Amino acid sequence: MTRPTLSRLQQGLALLAGLVCALALVLALLSGDAPLPLLAFVGLGTLTLLRVRLPVPLWIDGLLMLLGAMALLQALPLFATEPAYFWLALVACWAFAWLFVERLSQAIRSRQVSGRVFGLVIPVLFGLALLFVWEVVTRGANVPQVLLPAPSQIWTRLLASVPTLVADFQQTFLKAVLAGYAMGCGAGFIVAILVDRSPFLKRGLLPIGNFVSALPVIGIAPIMVMWFGFDWQSKAAVVVAMTFFPMLVNTVAGLSQASSIERDLMRTYAASYSQTLLKLRLPAAAPFIFNALKINSTLALIGAIVAEFFGTPIVGMGFRISTEVGKLNIDLVWAEIAVAAVAGSAFYGVIALIERAVTFWHPSVRGGRA
Repeated sequence: MTRPTLSRLQQGLALLAGLVCALALVLALLSGDAPLPLLAFVGLGTLTLLRVRLPVPLWIDGLLMLLGAMALLQALPLFATEPAYFWLALVACWAFAWLFVERLSQAIRSRQVSGRVFGLVIPVLFGLALLFVWEVVTRGANVPQVLLPAPSQIWTRLLASVPTLVADFQQTFLKAVLAGYAMGCGAGFIVAILVDRSPFLKRGLLPIGNFVSALPVIGIAPIMVMWFGFDWQSKAAVVVAMTFFPMLVNTVAGLSQASSIERDLMRTYAASYSQTLLKLRLPAAAPFIFNALKINSTLALIGAIVAEFFGTPIVGMGFRISTEVGKLNIDLVWAEIAVAAVAGSAFYGVIALIERAVTFWHPSVRGGRA
């Protein structure tokens, strides 16, 4: 296996990590109060400057990243105000993480390591790195909890508030989001078929749909609450208004994707409009339809949460966020945001998996990019 040469970016990151570790090592030794794991990390990181003469495997950079993360987390409770070498070690740990990801991506592209095995390492590592930096900065800089709680505090509050979070999830997602999403996407799809069939409707309905989509959610939410009441039905109505137009526009655009040659071929077979629609035009429009479904999966959750700010029973994600902010329970607010983010991501992922199964013939799916 030939060792790939480092790119200019990788060389810069390696030099940055080594020099920052060297500076942190000097300051830590001068202070005399540095924890041993942190000293070990910056010491070993300084030795990587020898890579100008000796090859350093990418796994060494990954191990140094992990060692630095553990050393920084262990050093957090030791000081009222973290010293300069602590923050330099954080910069070095970030540089080693970036360098490791860059080198791992290069190894995957050159097929030195398996993309199936290590392909998920990069996005997972990126997410964990964001949480790690968030944790270290908020605790190391003593950021007030009312401004930004640490991820560990949010996780503790999430575990302590499971019944509340489950009730809010059921009210907002399982009732309002799913119902409004199904009705909005279904109505948009049916109207798109009618618009495609009738030029009159195409000229009349599309401008109206464009007008409705431009209405701000904070403007229509109070109206829907007055029309449909304070329960989940009014939030579902907001979701319908937000998801209808993306589905309509994408479906109309997708139905025009079949080429004139393909449609002429269907006419030579004496195919009716419905047969052409089912066997040619809808399959060709499937990528556009799923694109609208994926867009609406995030819009639906946003619309339902925002609508709950304007009137709801004493349950729901939006209700909880608005009330707990007033009580300065910011950790519970972030716990609700975390639940909403996970639910929205999972919803999007399920639709993407269905898209891969349905549009398996599409080039983006054949290439592994759903």
